[in-house]
Amino acid sequence: MDIAEVAKRSGLPASTLRYYEEKGLIASVGRRGLRRLFNANVLEGLALIALGRSAGFSLDEIASMLGTDGQPQIDRQLLADKADELDATVRKLAAMRDGLRHAAICSAPSHMECPTFRRLLGLAAAGAAKSARKPSIKARVDSGLRAGRDRSSRQE
Repeated sequence: MDIAEVAKRSGLPASTLRYYEEKGLIASVGRRGLRRLFNANVLEGLALIALGRSAGFSLDEIASMLGTDGQPQIDRQLLADKADELDATVRKLAAMRDGLRHAAICSAPSHMECPTFRRLLGLAAAGAAKSARKPSIKARVDSGLRAGRDRSSRQE
């Protein structure tokens, strides 16, 4: 398929496909004139990228999970870590939602005088402090990528 057909079928602009190729997420197999050509399995790769993006993974994180042969090499611990990160985000957002709902109807003279609101503030602060201490998945992936490059450069 040429790049226009991939763009049509995937719903992505050709510029995004060229960018993904530049980042090493997908690979063209040749050219017809000036147009890049792709195997049909590129659509599956693009679906994996879309899934990763919707789960909150960065393109670098996704690249670390795509094998050079086009087959995914997904680190299960990375998935578990992302799920934990999403759980923490859900808890934080729920606490913020609850605080906003309570603040909207609270009858205390000041929100800072309301024990419920103060408790929700404490929960939100504790969640923020906890996430600030834990290294992000991106930091762990970047560290792993650097370690892999260091090992390969020593082997040369």
